[in-house]
Amino acid sequence: MTTNAIKQLINSYISTIWNEGAVEKVTSFLHPDFTDHTLPTTLPNGVEGLLQWIALTSSSFKHRTIIEDQVTEGDKSIIRIRMEMTHIGLWRGIAPTGIIATTGGYRFFRIADGKIREQWGQIDGAALEAALTGSAHACRLPQ
Repeated sequence: MTTNAIKQLINSYISTIWNEGAVEKVTSFLHPDFTDHTLPTTLPNGVEGLLQWIALTSSSFKHRTIIEDQVTEGDKSIIRIRMEMTHIGLWRGIAPTGIIATTGGYRFFRIADGKIREQWGQIDGAALEAALTGSAHACRLPQ
């Protein structure tokens, strides 16, 4: 794939699957041997685990991911993202607040056969929880 084709694949994946919630189209983006290296350990690390994670987060948040930067070289692409998330359901013991929180992070992809073969991610969950709880610091220290 060309660099531009990889960039378009990643942009379409974020837009279609994460922003529009069209999870029925996930196989058009993901390689049959897809691995997500950053899913919670309680979930399988393939397509099924990703679908479970999307369902879980979508029941807690209406989310929109904005790609702020993207660098692609060879079969790899990294994006720096900003996520705008409206808290609509229970999340880690925090009742729905209706708050629109913003957090950021990175997603790294490896492409094979024209599809996303591997994905890694790092999202600032501490900033998200701080926004939901009104705390200046989201780390919970023992009392």
